[in-house]
Amino acid sequence: MRTRPGSPGEASGPPAAGLPPPAERGATVIPDRVVARIATQAARTAQARRAAVPPDRGGPTAPSASAAVGTGSVRLHLALDLPYPIDIPHACERIQQDVAERVAQLTGLRVGEVLLTVRRLVTSADGSRGRVR
Repeated sequence: MRTRPGSPGEASGPPAAGLPPPAERGATVIPDRVVARIATQAARTAQARRAAVPPDRGGPTAPSASAAVGTGSVRLHLALDLPYPIDIPHACERIQQDVAERVAQLTGLRVGEVLLTVRRLVTSADGSRGRVR
């Protein structure tokens, strides 16, 4: 049985003649702001998992992130809130590890540094209290 070129029954063969190998064709560049958004989502997930903070989008506990992408690596800066009481050093270390692993997994970049700033400690009363006028 013969098939036309490009038809579903055709076996995939070698790439078209004249194309350089994939490694020589170029590079994928991921902008800083995209890596920062990935890190923000990873921080939100890690914060919920490691610090028992619900992943409330846009609320007062929403983490923020910035990224500086270099050649094959990235430096991250995270800022987030943590519940009080909590073992701050342990929670921060676990969140840093989780974010570094997730960003590396999704981007293929080596995470060189994750700087974490705790903006504030939030008590359970802070979360239930509305705006005071």
